[in-house]
Amino acid sequence: MDNQPLVSIIINNYNYGSFLNESIDSALNQTYSPIEIIVVDDGSTDNSREIIATYGDQVIPVLKENGGQASAYNQGFAASSGEIICFLDSDDWFVSEKVALMVKEFQADPEIGWCFNTLKLIDNKTNKELGTTRQHDVGRCDFRDLVKQGTPLYVPPSSGLSFRRSLLEQIIPIPEIFVNGADGFPMKAAPVLSPGFMMEQPLTMMRVHGNNNSTLRQDRPELQTKNLVNAYFLRAKFPQLAKICNRMFARGLSAYWKYKVIYIRYGVPYDNHQELVKEYFTNLNLSEKVIIILKAIYYSLPGKGADSKNLAIR
Repeated sequence: MDNQPLVSIIINNYNYGSFLNESIDSALNQTYSPIEIIVVDDGSTDNSREIIATYGDQVIPVLKENGGQASAYNQGFAASSGEIICFLDSDDWFVSEKVALMVKEFQADPEIGWCFNTLKLIDNKTNKELGTTRQHDVGRCDFRDLVKQGTPLYVPPSSGLSFRRSLLEQIIPIPEIFVNGADGFPMKAAPVLSPGFMMEQPLTMMRVHGNNNSTLRQDRPELQTKNLVNAYFLRAKFPQLAKICNRMFARGLSAYWKYKVIYIRYGVPYDNHQELVKEYFTNLNLSEKVIIILKAIYYSLPGKGADSKNLAIR
C-alpha cells in the first residue's frame, strides 16, 4: 500500500434528498487525502439528482435505474479506484477523522483486510443520542476459526464498514436480489476471509428517522425472513460459513412460517422462498436438517426470533 493510498467512499442513495447533502459533505470534509467520492443514485424520484449535480466534479455520480442496494454497491465499486473502500448510506454521515483513522490501522497491519467502526445512533427529530452499535470485540481481530465453528458476530451495519480493495474483490458482486440489507453480505463474508480491526470509536453517525429499512424498526419483525436469502447465497459462495448460515436460515425460516412474507421487488410482490428453502435443504445432511428445524421452532417462540430486536445497541 502506498503511503497515502486513495480511499473511495461509496454513498448509496434512494430518495434521501433531505439527508444527502450532510452525507456528501461529511465525505468531502475528511481530514485525510486523497479521497474520491462515488455517489450512486438508485433511480430516485425526489430531488436527489439535482443535489448531486450541485457538487460538480467533487463527486463521481453513478446515476442508474432503480435496482436496489446490492446493485448500487456493485456499480459503485465498479466505478471506484481506491485501495480502501468505505460504504456510507446517504442518511448517515462520517466524523471528519474517520478515514484518517481507518487508513492508519490498514497501514499499521498489512494482513488485515477490513476495518469496522462503531456507529452512534442519532434521533433525527430530537438530535438525541440513542446509543451505539455493539461490537463483538475491539482491536485486531481474527474471527476466521470462530465463524467456521458457527459463532455469530456483532458487526456494524453498512456505514461502519471499510475494506481493502483486494478483499472486497473476493466478495463483490453481491447478489442483486438484495434490494435492501445488502450490507449483510460483505459484513458476514469479510471476517471469514481475513483478519481485521474493530474500532470502538463512534466514527459514523447513524440517523434514525422513522423511514429506516430496519434500524430500530420493531414494527417490522417480518424482515428477518431476509435471513433465508442471506444464508442461501452466503453458503453457496463461502462454504466456510455453513454453520452460521444454518443458524441464519433457521431464524429466517421461523419468521417465514410466522409472517409468510414475500419480497417487494421493483414494486411487485415476489415470493421465491418455498423454492429457496427446498434448494437449501437439498444440500444438507440429515443432522443439519434436524438442527435447523429445531432451531426454527425455538426461534418461533415469543421473544426468541422474529420478535427480538434487530439491531444490537448498547
